[in-house]
Amino acid sequence: MDFTPTEEQTAAQELAARIFGDLSTHDRLTAAGTGTDAELWKALCAAGLPGAVEDIGLLGLVLLLEEQGRTTAQVPFAATCVYGLLAVAAHGTDEQRARLLPGLRDGTSVATGAFPERGAIRAAAGEGVPVTPGGLRTTVRGGRTVDGGGIRTTAPGQLTGSLPLVPWLRDATLVLLPDADGALWLVRTADAEVTAVETTAPWAAGRLVLSGTPGERLGGPGAYESVLAMARTAFAGLQAGVCAGSLARAVAYTSTREQFGRPLSTNQGVLLRAADAYMDTESIRVTAYEAAWRQDEGMDAAAEVLTAAWWACEAGKRVVHAGQHLHGGTGADLDHPVHRHFLWGRQLDAYLGCGPELLAELGRLLARGARARKGDRSRKSDRMPKGASRESR
Repeated sequence: MDFTPTEEQTAAQELAARIFGDLSTHDRLTAAGTGTDAELWKALCAAGLPGAVEDIGLLGLVLLLEEQGRTTAQVPFAATCVYGLLAVAAHGTDEQRARLLPGLRDGTSVATGAFPERGAIRAAAGEGVPVTPGGLRTTVRGGRTVDGGGIRTTAPGQLTGSLPLVPWLRDATLVLLPDADGALWLVRTADAEVTAVETTAPWAAGRLVLSGTPGERLGGPGAYESVLAMARTAFAGLQAGVCAGSLARAVAYTSTREQFGRPLSTNQGVLLRAADAYMDTESIRVTAYEAAWRQDEGMDAAAEVLTAAWWACEAGKRVVHAGQHLHGGTGADLDHPVHRHFLWGRQLDAYLGCGPELLAELGRLLARGARARKGDRSRKSDRMPKGASRESR
């Protein structure tokens, strides 16, 4: 495997770092509140960064999202790229790509994904079928996961029901929904009812209500798994940036803040805590790189995607907690920039599904693979000649 960025990926990452660094300042983030920084989003689209993702691939997107995470920039960059550009490019028809991609590239269209467990949309007569969110999640402020909701088809191409919480919904013009067959549906928010919901991190989330809303099929069976894998990888890359930004702030603070006549960074306890946070951050980064690289190369990446998501959840929590703790009493200030990294890290942990659930899913995947390999060996053994010895086998 080779994670060395191409010239195009490096150029895009450097441009993203410059734009995020210049425009995603503490004062601008404070002024944005829970909304999107429209000027920053306009600058990113004018620079062609969303559209560049089609050329630089998923690994390139992970590099860009690292830069967003370092500054916790409030723009729907990850959502639009994964649930919009990459989803349509991979699973849309020629007509859908020609119609939808230009707006997603220039920022006039914004996409997000309502990605609960497969089967959020169910064909049903009468009442909708409740669905418990899974796969990717969002929690309300305070860490409480929202369950319930469900959407049904009431007529061909028409959807009715609700989902309690969708990230970046208040910014979106398009929402991607999975159905029970593993295919996807696109819904325009202009045809739906959207109400604001406050989450742990300021992700402009909302509640989606559909009432005979027209939906458009995107892709066939298997599209959901493909987009879910890309989303998990992309948001793991975003978490790597959030953690890197939190750690950088902690290093800068402990290197200048003095106690008993010397910098805090000279204390062994501080050094060890920062070193652990650095190793955790690198683990998130390298596993996200591997998952993205394998998908770009067309290789099986199911286990690697779950591994990256697990590291982003478990290690991500440790890093943002460490970043806040290393600031001492200053870290308890809700208006301090490091607190924003803490909120984003916790939100990403919840959105990716939480570590134990991801580990259980990974265990089931590995067990299925082990059973399949055992079955292959058994069938191969049955095909050997009856008189063959164990040694000849």
